[in-house]
Amino acid sequence: MAEVSVTELAKTVGASVDRLLLQMKEAGLSHSSADAMVSDDEKQTLLGYLKGLHGETSAEPKKITLRRKTVSTLRTGNRKTVNIEVRKKRTYVKRSDEDIQIQADLEAEAKAQQEMEAVIEPVVEPIVEPIVEPIVETVAEPVVESLADAPEESVAAPVIKRSSGTDDVEERRLAAIANRRKAENDLRLAAEQKEREKLEEVARKAAEEASALASEEAKKAGKTTKQVVTPASEPVQDKGRRHGKPVDDDEDKLAKKAKKPLGKPGKKKGRLRLDDGDDRGQKNRLKSSGIVLKVDNKHTFKKPVDKKTLEVAIPEELTVSELAGKMSLKSGLVIKELMKLGVMANINQVIDQETAFLVVEELGHQPMAAVEDTVEDELTKHFETIESEVDGQPRAPIVTVMGHVDHGKTSLLDRIKKTHVASGEAGGITQHIGAYHVNTPKGMVTFLDTPGHAAFTAMRARGAQATDIVILVVAADDGVMPQTEEAIQHARAAGVPLVVAINKMDKEGADPERVTSELGSKDVIPEEWGGDTQFMKVSAETGDGIEGLLEAVLLQAELLELKAPVNVPARGVIVEARVDKGRGIVATALVQQGTLAKGDFMLAGESVGKIRAMTNELKQPITEAGPSIPVEILGLDEAPNAGDEFFVVADERKAKEIAELRVTKSRHDRMSRQQAAKLENMFSDMSSEKVSRLNLIVKTDVRGSLEAINSALNDFATDEVAVNIVASGVGGITESDINLALTTGAIVLGFNVRAGGSAKALAEKESIELRYYSIIYNLLDEVKLALSGMLAPETREEIVGIAEVRDVFRSPKFGAIAGCMVIEGSVFRNKPIRVLRDDVVIYQGELESLRRFKDEASDVRNGMECGIGVKDYNDVKSGDLIEVYNVTQVERSL
Repeated sequence: MAEVSVTELAKTVGASVDRLLLQMKEAGLSHSSADAMVSDDEKQTLLGYLKGLHGETSAEPKKITLRRKTVSTLRTGNRKTVNIEVRKKRTYVKRSDEDIQIQADLEAEAKAQQEMEAVIEPVVEPIVEPIVEPIVETVAEPVVESLADAPEESVAAPVIKRSSGTDDVEERRLAAIANRRKAENDLRLAAEQKEREKLEEVARKAAEEASALASEEAKKAGKTTKQVVTPASEPVQDKGRRHGKPVDDDEDKLAKKAKKPLGKPGKKKGRLRLDDGDDRGQKNRLKSSGIVLKVDNKHTFKKPVDKKTLEVAIPEELTVSELAGKMSLKSGLVIKELMKLGVMANINQVIDQETAFLVVEELGHQPMAAVEDTVEDELTKHFETIESEVDGQPRAPIVTVMGHVDHGKTSLLDRIKKTHVASGEAGGITQHIGAYHVNTPKGMVTFLDTPGHAAFTAMRARGAQATDIVILVVAADDGVMPQTEEAIQHARAAGVPLVVAINKMDKEGADPERVTSELGSKDVIPEEWGGDTQFMKVSAETGDGIEGLLEAVLLQAELLELKAPVNVPARGVIVEARVDKGRGIVATALVQQGTLAKGDFMLAGESVGKIRAMTNELKQPITEAGPSIPVEILGLDEAPNAGDEFFVVADERKAKEIAELRVTKSRHDRMSRQQAAKLENMFSDMSSEKVSRLNLIVKTDVRGSLEAINSALNDFATDEVAVNIVASGVGGITESDINLALTTGAIVLGFNVRAGGSAKALAEKESIELRYYSIIYNLLDEVKLALSGMLAPETREEIVGIAEVRDVFRSPKFGAIAGCMVIEGSVFRNKPIRVLRDDVVIYQGELESLRRFKDEASDVRNGMECGIGVKDYNDVKSGDLIEVYNVTQVERSL
């Protein structure tokens, strides 16, 4: 049959096109449209699938019947026509494997019969010829003579007469044929019997010779070989009658060879030979002089029935070939699944753990994350083991002071320490984490002073994680503010108890009850109301309530039972780090357990180094520091990040190895984020207008301030403008920073740092803008103002007048002129207009002419008539409205 489309096939089978396409897709066919062509093979595939759905077998038909009908017209002599219809029917039957085997056996038997006759004919012919020849001559000679004497016209007559008048001759001929067939049969049986006897004799002698040789060989070796000798009758039967073939002359040679006496010098010994039990080996077996051992040639491998589900351990990264090896699959199958997921990869491509999980699940296995004990994990376990084995000693509490900006946190600590730190802070606000170790009459306490400005969220979170108790400072005259709520959230996230200090009680507008109720709404319940939080009323200015606050802190610390081992390697957290021009990398470290001593080798984040010097918060040099003691250390190779955990290790090689691993991982994560950002920016640029970016280079004095500024600047990003921080770092502004700014067109911002002499001269020469700041919100306000200037102005429209068309006149110079009445505002000649019909804008453009009577007019006021000519528009009709509007641009801000 010819190919048909999916639509035609759907009409034939009585189904909808969509349903037929769905069934073809389920059957594995690639048709997706109604115009696709369907071949006979594809129809057969679809039929087999549909039969399988109903429990039928999808085997091919065993019988095909073809019917053909043709109609033709036959004209007779008397101008009549006769319609002749010819019907033909032909049936093709597909033979089974058994029928094919039977046919092959019959053909082989016929072929063997022919070969047998070819062998017997030379033997039978000399015997049969003398018997048959006289009979043929007696019958045939009279007939031939009579035919030779008769004329040509009458040759046919005697032949007819011979067929009717010679019955006795016919009987003798048939008898002669029967005798001949009988003689041939007897001779054939005699020849077969003779050949059979000959083969039996040859096989018997061969078997005897093989048995004798095997026995002799076994005696020489001193062993008895287990023999399985094939009986003589078996190979004779197979050899003589197999496929009807005559006996080969090779058996005569073999028989002569078997008659040779045994034990002659130079005779080859018989060898053991394995027999696979197949008939095809019979001929070769008869020719061999070795012993035939019967072996059951049967496969022992069994194909697994059920699919085996594997648990595949997947590391963070692995190649496609490694993943395929873990599942015992070919790499092509894994690449195919990755292509389905939209990932183009080769066998050497590295894929991440998340993608590998999806591939393993799609292939029917169970993925699991591989747990690899790295050098860093071993280090952490080592310190945890030391902490659990060594008995701890009581240590001082670490207290973090948190609260909103300008609520008096530093002044409160100043009163406790009897120093004046707040006056030294730029703008009177804290911009670094300060760590102080204070000896009070009630005991020793370590304080961490965190910034309260909104930009220092990360600093406050680190302070809460490294502390034991949080003092929440709230101004009595200001109440709960945004950073107050954030401090409560950080304390709860770290699981640290709170002590509330209501400060500025000496002011006239102090209202502690309002503060208590506001904190109660945030689930900070005082003890007087049945809660578990201590509320203390203090004044940093007068010192009232300070002693009670310290007692509350020490009471809370006593309830916590704080302990730490002392005589073990030190472990703690980096509070802050900076680059000092004279001393190099200076890091503020808080010891949490063990004893930190001068000369120890320290690992802190990605930096390592030997401690060259240690000072306390008063800049006094010290040689060691115990638990809960903050110190400044020198000797690290680079500034660690604030919040990094530090360890004291004895093996310098292992410490450097861990640092290198961390650097590699950090670089890889940074590159991954950059690549993701590039892709996101590419797609966002394709889908929207290009974003205006402000390039900046940021340099600060300490690492914590740098993180806070970068985070705040990135928060300014919108769909139209964004900050691009080209480079950032800790330390002074150098010439390389100026050269980078020159290349990228960036502005250099310095926070509590300055440019060196050469860098400043280069900046003035190349006109690079340098800006210095000491207060963070001044920096953020100026950057925000610069971004606002980069925003496109907002366009606003204001309708200034509306004129109604009363009549339309035709002018050869201006075309259609609308006679209008101004019904609202004023109509101006040099402003844009819109034409409205049934309150729908049908044209937007400008005026070509505006006249009052015959005179040109610049504007026409409300209630006056005028003639208006609309530029490039002549379809003005009576009843239309002409709207005149003014366009203004308004500057935008973030």
